Amino acid sequence: KEFIKELNKEVVVDRGRIYYVADETKDFSATEGIISKKDLKKKDGSLIKSSKGKEFTIISSDFIDDYKRIRRGSQIITLKDIGYIITETGLNKNSKVVDAGAGSGALACYMAYLCKEVVTYEIKDESYDITKDNIKFLGLNNVKLKKKNIHKGIDEKDVDIITLDLPDPWNAIGAADKALKIGGFLVVYLPNIIQVSDFVNEIKKYDNFIVIKTIELIERSWKIKGRIARPKSEGIGHTGFLTFCRKIR
Repeated sequence: KEFIKELNKEVVVDRGRIYYVADETKDFSATEGIISKKDLKKKDGSLIKSSKGKEFTIISSDFIDDYKRIRRGSQIITLKDIGYIITETGLNKNSKVVDAGAGSGALACYMAYLCKEVVTYEIKDESYDITKDNIKFLGLNNVKLKKKNIHKGIDEKDVDIITLDLPDPWNAIGAADKALKIGGFLVVYLPNIIQVSDFVNEIKKYDNFIVIKTIELIERSWKIKGRIARPKSEGIGHTGFLTFCRKIR
């Protein structure tokens, strides 16, 4: 993973380019030259050189590094939104989660990395196959993938959290009601505010649910270089609306 150069005894960050090496048994070819497979096997923190004399630092990949390499079909939920779901619901190592639709499995896989178990529902063949591959790629054994329409019912009971990334989540409220434990959270992710309105108006008909909030997260990066400190021109604007509900009886 290249981004460090050495000046005398001083090591400084030069560029933020990171390379992901999937196969350490072969030489790795980068824009800055070829890195030998022998060097790739060196311990973390080792400073190595490519065939062009460029210096790299070896760092073992963590879950987040692998996660960023998963296959994508449709647009996946962003990390900023995943983070808010985790913190707002209190998802933890004991949580049992149901997710639908899986899409590429991004949300399901990230939650599974942190919680006890996730069951994710998907009806589209292509999305099902991509999710299956991503679960295997990340080495997760606590994710169950089901090809079933969640509108027709949820097999799991006493669930802590249900996440819905569906175009018509109001049609799954009844199924979620039967599956969630009292105190459990129902989280809905939607791109369009009209869809949000339809969902909220529908779930308010259920006396055993309360609507906590609907939010939109905007992410803005900053450029910090010497005395320059300003927002970058690019950023992550609207990705979707998150609506949080809780079962109270």
